[in-house]
Amino acid sequence: MKVLASTHPKPQEDASHGPHFAQFSIMGVRDANTPPIVSLISGGLAGGVEASVTYPFEFVKTRVQLHSEPGIKSPRNPFKIVSQVYKQEGLRALYKGCGALVIGSVGKDAVRFLSFDTVKNAFKDPKTGTLSPGRNMLSGMAAGVIASVFAVTPTERIKTALIDDARHARRYNSTLHCIKMILRDDGMLGLYRGFAGTTLKQATATSFRMGSYNIIKDFQEVNRIKQNTAMNFVNGSAAGVITTLCTQPFDCIKTRSQSAKATTTMEAIASIVKDDGIRGFWRGTIMRLGRTVFSGGGLVLSETHFAC
Repeated sequence: MKVLASTHPKPQEDASHGPHFAQFSIMGVRDANTPPIVSLISGGLAGGVEASVTYPFEFVKTRVQLHSEPGIKSPRNPFKIVSQVYKQEGLRALYKGCGALVIGSVGKDAVRFLSFDTVKNAFKDPKTGTLSPGRNMLSGMAAGVIASVFAVTPTERIKTALIDDARHARRYNSTLHCIKMILRDDGMLGLYRGFAGTTLKQATATSFRMGSYNIIKDFQEVNRIKQNTAMNFVNGSAAGVITTLCTQPFDCIKTRSQSAKATTTMEAIASIVKDDGIRGFWRGTIMRLGRTVFSGGGLVLSETHFAC
């Protein structure tokens, strides 16, 4: 049986631009023969598995981006961090906060699935009833904002706070205890620290991923480059690399804003500039690229299909 997961991006042809326009649909495509609940579960499982498998990349990226405590020298080399954490705390420590990220990934897919029709219909051309490339991009950005509000920002805040707390203070005994402490200290607002950075990252990632993917596909069509499994992986990975490099500053700001000792967006920006200058906005790029190539390329390679 083949199940089509509707929540991940999938290249599709836009009839209004002909076969040479490879439109990258952020909202995804539903299989009419697949029950909605099956598509929802399969998409959620895909996101959850991907988040779990690639989590060490996310863990180290977050550690690199966090503010260094005065008088405490923290390694910036991602590979040294992996070695240090593994030697001092064991393999399990590299998965600190993984549960929150997995829940956020599943929640993000669920939100996108449930908001699919509403967002798509809101951006359809009122005359033709279709989505132009520009409207498709805007619908994807809107979906990213909705996901940020209902799933991504709270879970990213919890994940980052857990990773940061494990470095020194160790106030949090578990994920639930972390949530309880955040709510006690800062109320519901505490779960939405870093909302600006998270939302900007979600929305701009859509634009850069769609734009770069379409440019690559158009170039290949013009030059008659044969499309196959390997080429699909390369295209997805290349789009992911471009997206990562262009949106990394927002990711770094988000991480600083969501540390155990939460700060405002402006305070986060100031601390990054103070610590490392402009180049500080690209801290953690290597590890994020690793995760992006591994997961993004794989998702486009599979074209959101699950065989069972």
